[in-house]
Amino acid sequence: MTRFTDLIDGYRRFHATDWHIERERWSELAEGQSPKVMVIACSDSRVDPAIIFDARPGELFVVRNVANLVPRFETAPGHHGVSAALEFAVTQLEVEEIVVMGHGFCGGCAAALTGQFDGAQHGEGHFIADWVDLLRDGRNRVRARHSTLDRDAMWDMEKEAVKVALANLRTFPWIAEREGQGRLALHGCHFSIAEGQLYLLDGAESEFRPV
Repeated sequence: MTRFTDLIDGYRRFHATDWHIERERWSELAEGQSPKVMVIACSDSRVDPAIIFDARPGELFVVRNVANLVPRFETAPGHHGVSAALEFAVTQLEVEEIVVMGHGFCGGCAAALTGQFDGAQHGEGHFIADWVDLLRDGRNRVRARHSTLDRDAMWDMEKEAVKVALANLRTFPWIAEREGQGRLALHGCHFSIAEGQLYLLDGAESEFRPV
């Protein structure tokens, strides 16, 4: 089990090796960042985008949350963390591409599909239930296609989550505008942990195909 002391040991190894190897790169990044790609991924400890895409420091602007979700655009009062990150990446950093990456055996998608936290009020599961409710319509579509909530249904739910996130991204006016002008491209993908395989969403056919 990794503990905080293990993290400190890891930092020492990083500082003694990788940081020195990339010393010039870190010096450049100290002045600011200019990533071209934003990745929206799950918080799951098994699916670190920087590792999966073999990215160098400063190349990806990453937002991670349960089930790699994006809420629809809204201006109601509240703390809109994902929306703020999107706004910063798109309007300030001017990223050129946004990638939504789902993954296999996603606990958030499982919670949405099974409804295990439905009805949770102020106890454990309340925040999870509220968050994965973003997938309500997607869940209903998946349930309509499957008679049992088996692994095939889960795989379908994980793909649906990516599609829902992409659809919600397009409700943000400054995303829709830039995509329409060809200044911003949106992509969907799914990483199979068991296979180590990345699947890309074919926008024209709405199917996920292996890289």
